[in-house]
Amino acid sequence: MTGSTVKGGVRIDLFTIFPDLVRSWTGASLIGKAGREGLLDLRVHDLRSGTTDPHRSVDDSPFGGGAGMVFAPEPLFRVVEATDPPRPLLLLGPGGRRFDQAWAEELASSTGFSLLCGRYEGVDERVAEHLVDGELSIGDVVLAGGEIAALAVVEAVARLVPGVMGNETSAWDESFSDGLLEYPQYTRPAIFRGWEVPDVLRGGDHAKVARWRKAQALARTLSRRPDLIAARGGLSDEDRALLAEFGLDALT
Repeated sequence: MTGSTVKGGVRIDLFTIFPDLVRSWTGASLIGKAGREGLLDLRVHDLRSGTTDPHRSVDDSPFGGGAGMVFAPEPLFRVVEATDPPRPLLLLGPGGRRFDQAWAEELASSTGFSLLCGRYEGVDERVAEHLVDGELSIGDVVLAGGEIAALAVVEAVARLVPGVMGNETSAWDESFSDGLLEYPQYTRPAIFRGWEVPDVLRGGDHAKVARWRKAQALARTLSRRPDLIAARGGLSDEDRALLAEFGLDALT
């Protein structure tokens, strides 16, 4: 039933019919390390453990007919109620609130939350109305089940928990942390196939580097995700001045 044997940190409970698949991922890389160090308390629950028939069936055909199968309410209620997981308990589904960085930050600052992975044609509506606290969507795309979406949520949240990332600034100095896409990154060699790293990054002027990075983030967001600029209330006079400083004012 459990994914992590260490109790502490932010608790995340995942409910799925594929517990081994989920455990294999949550036990690896930074997520697994965070669990072993007590920064995360990851618990994986098998929804089939709530069944009573020999075939461990969790689904049934829909009332009124139609293609596909539907998650039955009884096994889901039984497992969740026996577990008493941290709330909110969120159902992964296309009709839910769109997951974003702000929501990830909110969950990372909590004591815990839970994710219920849907599958088949969906879940019995009584699960959505009376068992879970809300629904979460990772975007307008249809998946075979909620497991991949749940793992994306776990990674987005876990890396924001203090101590999980080796460099504490890494989780915040990147895309969406300031409503912008991340600035371009470079590493060695300084020249590769004739393409050079910008001089400003090699000059040692850290204040100028910081301004350049902010200008690049603004320019990249204007070009690729203008909706994010609009959500910030548009460009400020300071933003325009910063773009002009690095010859990017034509974009405005």
